[in-house]
Amino acid sequence: MDKHAGAVSELVDQLGRLPGIGRKSAERLAFHLLRVPEGEALALAEAIRRIRSDVRYCSACYNLCEADLCSICRSPQRDSTRLCVVEQPRDLMSLEQSQAFSGLYHVLLGRIAPLDGIGPDQLTIDALVDRVRSGNFVEVIMATNPNVEGDGTCLYISNLLSEYPVKITRLARGITAGSVLEYANREMIADALTGRQTL
Repeated sequence: MDKHAGAVSELVDQLGRLPGIGRKSAERLAFHLLRVPEGEALALAEAIRRIRSDVRYCSACYNLCEADLCSICRSPQRDSTRLCVVEQPRDLMSLEQSQAFSGLYHVLLGRIAPLDGIGPDQLTIDALVDRVRSGNFVEVIMATNPNVEGDGTCLYISNLLSEYPVKITRLARGITAGSVLEYANREMIADALTGRQTL
């Protein structure tokens, strides 16, 4: 028998469906929402309602936005000759936080993963090829995740774009600045050796 009242139990169940939230965390969050002022709890509910009704994909890059074009695609300050390809909007946000890239983005909305039933036609790859064909890009930076699916997606897209006069690059991988070789795993060391640079 459930130890919580119906509404509380339902909230715990819904919170428990969120990624990384187990039953205990869901209970803590539910009881926190019961303790905060009503306005604070309702502000959370309104924020959830707004993202479901107002947020959509940018018509150019497929980033999340509330207009037809996202703020990055609308910005005249961005370098329109460089295009960085990422898997998800959260990857774009991570790159933006670094403040190291001033070009444009293209969000694939996933990666090719045959074992999960995800093929190229379920991603925004066709739109990417159209952008490269009709744009003035000189470089496409592949920033897919450094795993089997990300590497496979990168290779697939690189082959599609090889007929266009654009330089295709991949994010560097390996040992991070400030780290110690002793603590690096085998894959990091292998990536660092493969991607070594001339001094």
